[in-house]
Amino acid sequence: MRAILFAVLTLLVGCDQVQHRMGFLDPAQVEADGKAVGGACRNAGRGLEDCFHLNPDASKAAVFAGWKEMSEYMTKNNLQILIPTVPDTSLTEMVPKSKKGDDEEADVVKPPGTKKPAAKKKTESDAGK
Repeated sequence: MRAILFAVLTLLVGCDQVQHRMGFLDPAQVEADGKAVGGACRNAGRGLEDCFHLNPDASKAAVFAGWKEMSEYMTKNNLQILIPTVPDTSLTEMVPKSKKGDDEEADVVKPPGTKKPAAKKKTESDAGK
């Protein structure tokens, strides 16, 4: 009985699908995915910090390595960044939505320290018009 159990467990440990379903990630795959993400970010002209923010589950070391490799490759071969043709909605999701009662400019991202313009007060001359 123990021999059969040992044989089955030995076979299952080597099975990639079983390891993946149990939550055991392949370190080589994690590294490759991170490098691919980093290289793609650099090729699209994204900053490293933006890349980290948009891909929180990726390994930061692998993303940096991929970003650096792509940067060196692009510099060596005099390649320009590729501007994405599909509009990027991932960054706009980070902007807080306006609250009820705010004006139409509430969705515009303003630098810190800038104030919202004061509302124009009605005067008696405006009321007669």
